[in-house]
Amino acid sequence: MSKVTQVSHPLILHKLAYVRDKNTGSKYFRELVEEISMLMAYEVTRNFDTEEVEIETPICKTKCKMLAGKKTAIVPILRAGLGMVDGMLRIIPAAKVGHIGLYRDEKTLQPVEYFCKLPQDIAERDVIVVDPMLATGGSAADAITMLKKRGAINIRLVCLIGSPEGIKYITEAHPDVDVYIASIDEKLNENGYIVPGLGDAGDRLFGTK
Repeated sequence: MSKVTQVSHPLILHKLAYVRDKNTGSKYFRELVEEISMLMAYEVTRNFDTEEVEIETPICKTKCKMLAGKKTAIVPILRAGLGMVDGMLRIIPAAKVGHIGLYRDEKTLQPVEYFCKLPQDIAERDVIVVDPMLATGGSAADAITMLKKRGAINIRLVCLIGSPEGIKYITEAHPDVDVYIASIDEKLNENGYIVPGLGDAGDRLFGTK
């Protein structure tokens, strides 16, 4: 069964308040999303495997822990997920980056695929799917389905904010995928937007309407 982890560190909550503020401009919004993603990466990677290695300090030889096992792939859901990639890469610089393009049909609220480009060895990597918003959960669920069809096995989903409806949907659709989220908001409104939310993350990241 999926594990849902709310990453409610004070620094994340502080920065998230500015992200929500309608008066925050695109430049500062992008910087904040990157910073929050970097902070969340610390929690997301908490259970990564390590192995003991021997190194030599300026004083003597000693044994230390380093990351072991699978390598990592970061997969943003386009376009808003792009805002989270650089923050993740600052913590996991060796990760490869894939891209999944989905958009939501405004009438049916269902996701439609238009692009998918992934590392060739995606099946051998720990995959971190990133998207600032988990609203209905449909886009995230479809993106994860696309990854599984292409061989991905160990998948985590990382979002800034989500609705209870979206979390329920994703955990039922993919009970093997753990979810990391900074804030679980109140609900979805009649248009499928998160309340109180932060508006359209893609528009606010890239200054579009």
